Amino acid sequence: MALMEAKRSPYFKHFYVCVNRREEGKSCCAARDGEAVRERLKEYVNTHGLKGKVRVSGSGCMDFCEQGANVMVYPDHRWYSGVTMESADRIIEEHLKPLVEHRVPGTGT
Repeated sequence: MALMEAKRSPYFKHFYVCVNRREEGKSCCAARDGEAVRERLKEYVNTHGLKGKVRVSGSGCMDFCEQGANVMVYPDHRWYSGVTMESADRIIEEHLKPLVEHRVPGTGT
């Protein structure tokens, strides 16, 4: 059995986008653009040379279903609620575009 090993994260930033789906009639981030927001962020990462430096992950419930879709950004310790496809561009402007513009080492940009 392999021993657990603690390491520093290989990513400059990690986005957690709630994509939790609840039963019919209950609020959930999946029904509030969570999946589409995750795909929009991933698309930007992939097309701007940030793959391997930035990770966009779908997450389970963050316990703020009524305020969804929810996105957490680390290590920035930022939480966004009420994220829509339109407002996802603000997250890109604040957290991803600066990485491209400042040529993060190892991104090839």
